[in-house]
Amino acid sequence: MSPRPPADLSHRLKQLSQEQIVLVTTIVLAGAFSILVPGFASINNVLTLLNGIAVLGILSLGAAIVIIGRGLDISQVASLAIGAALAAVVMRDGGSIAFGIACGFAVALGIGVVNGLVIAFIEVPPLFATLATNLLMYGLAQNFIIGSTYLVYVPEHAKAFLALGGSVGGVPIPVLIFLALALLVHFFLSNTRLGRFIYAHGDNPEAARLSGLPLRPLTILEYSLCAVIGYLAGLVLMATLSSIDTQIVMGTEIFNVILVAVLGGVSLVGGRGGVLSVIAGCLLIGVMLNGMTLLNMSDDAQNIFRGLVLLAAIVCDNRLHPRDEETARQGD
Repeated sequence: MSPRPPADLSHRLKQLSQEQIVLVTTIVLAGAFSILVPGFASINNVLTLLNGIAVLGILSLGAAIVIIGRGLDISQVASLAIGAALAAVVMRDGGSIAFGIACGFAVALGIGVVNGLVIAFIEVPPLFATLATNLLMYGLAQNFIIGSTYLVYVPEHAKAFLALGGSVGGVPIPVLIFLALALLVHFFLSNTRLGRFIYAHGDNPEAARLSGLPLRPLTILEYSLCAVIGYLAGLVLMATLSSIDTQIVMGTEIFNVILVAVLGGVSLVGGRGGVLSVIAGCLLIGVMLNGMTLLNMSDDAQNIFRGLVLLAAIVCDNRLHPRDEETARQGD
């Protein structure tokens, strides 16, 4: 019997998942930057790169939970900034570190619960509901919590909290927090009943409803988890910088989060993707931004490039996972 001919290269490429394609692209891009940019492949730069994407990765883990459930949370950065700022204000005014963190946690959880209630019971589209929450919470925080300033500093006596921005054995603690949270979220989504419910919710909401899943409480849980994880990212960012700038709420960070998730394979249609998708997207964006920075590309040029990558990722996601509402109603 003659040996089977080798599989066609294009056929092999079609068998790759989106996460695998992104990881291969990351390796190729990192190799190119290693040749073109002196010092790119050094240990110090690699650690700097990983530390730079840790907060983005934590945010993306929370966003992935909502997107898998066929939602979208524009207000996640408000949970990051406002929750962290409140914690710093409480610590500055004499409260303990634990009490400050608890106050910030309560605010972040409140943002998530409000989002979930508005989306689940009033049935406002997630984009508009979370955009409104984002603007509302930012305005309330500036007027009643933070005041006229935008930059809130962590008091010097909170040294135990600031240690979160340090390193262990040369590895930045934010990177370790990101990895630990990634394992926790992966276990939650893959090995718990609630995690499987979230996938079912995003894959086919009508079928999930007919099967008896409590979609409204599930929606509240999804947005609450997203907000709380966003708050954790805020604490890590604040410990790293010793301050938090609330103007980040009105910036473009949320688009970086969506870029990471969608690029890595978390479909906007819902029900697809996972933690590996987030890690793949983070690594690609981290390598890309780090390389462009070392090449002294301007911020405007980097924004243009990120915008093009996000647009390409959304188009590819739409082609790979088209939203067919008739199919969603009838079941696949």
